[in-house]
Amino acid sequence: MPGAIYAEGLVKTFGDVRALDGVDLDVPEGTVLGLLGPNGAGKTTAVRCLTTLLRPDSGKAVVAGIDVLARPNEVRRSIGLSGQFAAVDEYLTGRENLQMVGRLYQMRTKAAKVRAQELLEQFHLADAADRTAKTYSGGMRRRLDLAAALVVAPPVMFMDEPTTGLDPRNRQQLWEVIKQLVSDGTTLLLTTQYLEEADHLAHEIAVVDHGRVIARGTSDQLKARTGGERVEVVVHARPHIATASEVLRGFGTGGITVEEHTRKLTVPVTGGARLLAEVIRELDARGIEIDDIGLRRPTLDDVFLSLTGHTAEDGGGDGGGGKGEGGGGPGTATGTGAEDRGRSKETVQ
Repeated sequence: MPGAIYAEGLVKTFGDVRALDGVDLDVPEGTVLGLLGPNGAGKTTAVRCLTTLLRPDSGKAVVAGIDVLARPNEVRRSIGLSGQFAAVDEYLTGRENLQMVGRLYQMRTKAAKVRAQELLEQFHLADAADRTAKTYSGGMRRRLDLAAALVVAPPVMFMDEPTTGLDPRNRQQLWEVIKQLVSDGTTLLLTTQYLEEADHLAHEIAVVDHGRVIARGTSDQLKARTGGERVEVVVHARPHIATASEVLRGFGTGGITVEEHTRKLTVPVTGGARLLAEVIRELDARGIEIDDIGLRRPTLDDVFLSLTGHTAEDGGGDGGGGKGEGGGGPGTATGTGAEDRGRSKETVQ
């Protein structure tokens, strides 16, 4: 049975650029799918197709049990969307922005006011509630935009790089909000370039590149694909790199990576902590002074590099330029105006 978010064979082209090339997704109800990919991989285009902002050229999409192509208006009533950039009315206060969204969703005036106050407190904006949004910092606008996407507590949420521009403290606060939403039953599709964010929040991760899903699984499953443990050694003096490489070669199961400028050597191993102790003893016996040594598992950054050939922050040849319009949260579900806005600027993401 398809999940709360389901896509099969989604294709979307912009001229000669094939932004989506047969994307398949299936997100079970009450879970988080982290959609990872470099700039231009197709993440935002996929989100825009699933949220009715773009119509795919072919394929099938079902959100909250509703056919996206056949019944887009019903889909909009069942979703929340926070785009890449905050979309708030700068000339309204924070409170007025949230109340306006509530009224657009046909909430009664009193209910809209109560919900606005709840969200202002939840997102730590209560002290600035009656200031105009143009006086807010970038992080505050981002939080207000996210709050607007949650006014009606939709069963399905789409967050397109939601923590971009937030400082570490605000990012942690948002992570807690997301975890609470999911624990209450919300299904979430999250696009992000912060790999630790996907590691922290996502039940499952799909890696997208050149408009295709090239890998999918849990964080642990994806990490297992890149190999096992690695020993990392930072030698104290650069002349010791050659000798340290010789030592590590005797313990490793693959090639050694050497970073001359940081004096760091990395080698894949098997054997865990016991092997690490043996490495330390051998380095000491050879008179090699070290500044740091450790045993670590692959990170999602390692996964990303092995799958795409570059890190998450590197551009991936988007073919369409820039970030595109981020489309803010509340406008996406209020009718055809939002859909027209989404189609008016066909930038590949």
